[in-house]
Amino acid sequence: MSLKLAIQRLVMLVLGGSGLIWGFLVLPTSDASDDLRYIETQLLRSETFDSKALAVELSSPAAEAVSACDSSSQTALLLIEMRLTQAALRAGAVDDFDRHANSLETRSKETLGCAPRDSLVWLVAFSLKILHGQSDKQALDLLEMSYETSPNEAWIGIRRIIAAMPVLALLSQPLQEKVLAEFEQLARSGFVYEAARSYAGASTSTRPLLLDRIQRLDAREQKLFWDEVEKMQS
Repeated sequence: MSLKLAIQRLVMLVLGGSGLIWGFLVLPTSDASDDLRYIETQLLRSETFDSKALAVELSSPAAEAVSACDSSSQTALLLIEMRLTQAALRAGAVDDFDRHANSLETRSKETLGCAPRDSLVWLVAFSLKILHGQSDKQALDLLEMSYETSPNEAWIGIRRIIAAMPVLALLSQPLQEKVLAEFEQLARSGFVYEAARSYAGASTSTRPLLLDRIQRLDAREQKLFWDEVEKMQS
């Protein structure tokens, strides 16, 4: 066998072995990413999950190995941890709330480092501030970034409007206009439940601003909206 042929075969053997090793290393992470993308889809559709099952998924070695730059997987993990943070808050579990909230803050920063135009992550960061009772300029700037990075997408809008409505009176006039325009657009686009829910979460002082937007809807759209509000109040 010539020296040249022997070297070629050695290189092929090394490359083949490296590819096999890489496959074994990446497969668990790939499987975890697929599982997390499925959970992301379900959570974005507002599907309910058992909190214990979400906690197991969050703490699994495979989930911990997911790259901070795997945006879909990180979005799923953010949504999981936000659900667990909210559950801890409702249950009065202070230690669990602090642990999840601190983890959320770290994960949000790492994810934005890879995907600075991810509107949902900006919204999660804003919601986390609100959960902490913080509604200062720094918190409101996070909401502003969510609008700047994704101003006209219903899937983010139906979540953002719920989070933004309780602090509507604190927003600057330009940002307040974005929230009101999104509220009106959701009602026009058939997301009546979400619009009515955000109206229910608005303060008495800000409802006149929403009423002005409702009056811009046509008669059918207004009826659908008020029917939904009535259902919530009954």
